[in-house]
Amino acid sequence: MNVASTAAESLVRDYLQAMEQRDLEKAQTFLANGFVMTFPGTGEMTSLSTLVDWSRSRYRYVRKTLAAVNIAHEPDGFVVFVHGSLSGEWPDGNTFSDIRFIDRFEVRNNRLERQDVWNDLANALS
Repeated sequence: MNVASTAAESLVRDYLQAMEQRDLEKAQTFLANGFVMTFPGTGEMTSLSTLVDWSRSRYRYVRKTLAAVNIAHEPDGFVVFVHGSLSGEWPDGNTFSDIRFIDRFEVRNNRLERQDVWNDLANALS
């Protein structure tokens, strides 16, 4: 792994940690102007506060346990894939764990430009 791909991985890890801690101010520092994110059941969102508001009815908190981070080199940056499992608490106070997720990040100029998320949270509710 070269210095640039190591920096891209660190950027993603630091962003995920800030989001888990709900330190939105710090998380914002990792984002490029025009950052876009999608989560299961959403259209494109462009602000972290919108994400937090959207997630409020879905869970009280969520933690990510990373199984692996994979980096693809692009001509103008990197695509960083993170996968593992989610644990947390539903709005009713019950806990959940071992729910699969994959996050895909586009990294350019040492900033996150896009995040796409896939997970099995909806399956855990049924």
